[in-house]
Amino acid sequence: MKQDNAAISEILTVNGEDILREWFAELTKSGTTRSSAGEVASLSDGRELLQALGDGIRADGDAARFEDAEAWGPARAILDSLSSTRAARGSTAGETSHFVLSLKKPIFGRLQQRAGAHPDQLMSGIWLISTVVDRMAQHTVATFQRTREDVIGRQQQELLELSTPVVKLWDGVLAVPMIGTLDSSRTQLVMEALLQRIVDTGSELAIIDITGVPTVDTLVAQHLLKTVTAIRRMGADCIISGVRPQIAQTIVHLGIDLAGITTKASLADALALALKKAGYTVTRTKT
Repeated sequence: MKQDNAAISEILTVNGEDILREWFAELTKSGTTRSSAGEVASLSDGRELLQALGDGIRADGDAARFEDAEAWGPARAILDSLSSTRAARGSTAGETSHFVLSLKKPIFGRLQQRAGAHPDQLMSGIWLISTVVDRMAQHTVATFQRTREDVIGRQQQELLELSTPVVKLWDGVLAVPMIGTLDSSRTQLVMEALLQRIVDTGSELAIIDITGVPTVDTLVAQHLLKTVTAIRRMGADCIISGVRPQIAQTIVHLGIDLAGITTKASLADALALALKKAGYTVTRTKT
């Protein structure tokens, strides 16, 4: 084992509990462990991280290869779990990295007590532990960012699903009220949900209402055409409602061909046509 690694390994082994207490005292002082936010870092997590740090140093792990060296595998696993948990609880990346970086101070203090009379040993030891802890902090930030992106991705997917409900208006008649921008991913989601509902309900007619779609351009029209084609291949028919005068003018101006697709100005008009096609007659009761 290298001399610097041996010295730090001995410090972590002999003074591990003292370092742990000093570490958490520093965190409490800086306000990083805030129980009100559910971010209290447990002593057991800290103890496991110290153990993994000591194991990596005893294995002469190269700090510069923290992300791929086998010696640092356990430490990376603990940091991944820690970062993911904190991200899910709403902690920031800065707070998570500060948790790891605060480990430097108590270890530096023990190094100074051990090698204070030997500046060269002291500086090399400080450099080693600084490099390792910095790499650990960088790893937590990267893991934190990936976790947050996953959370945001799931939330966006849930919002998409909520914003594209398939509503049963009448026996055999379904409707999808579109609100907001219609892009490729959303079109795919609409098609999947609508086609599945057609299968589940045996409906023969679907209404796509674009009243809430702010603009219709060539790309939006292509998405609508794909959806209509998929519906027809399922043996059902489709009506597009919500075609306002401005949208109609835009469609004509862009030369978009909606030939063969029934369009209506409002959802009410589309429903009336759908009921007529289904053989229903709607009359007003006299009072």
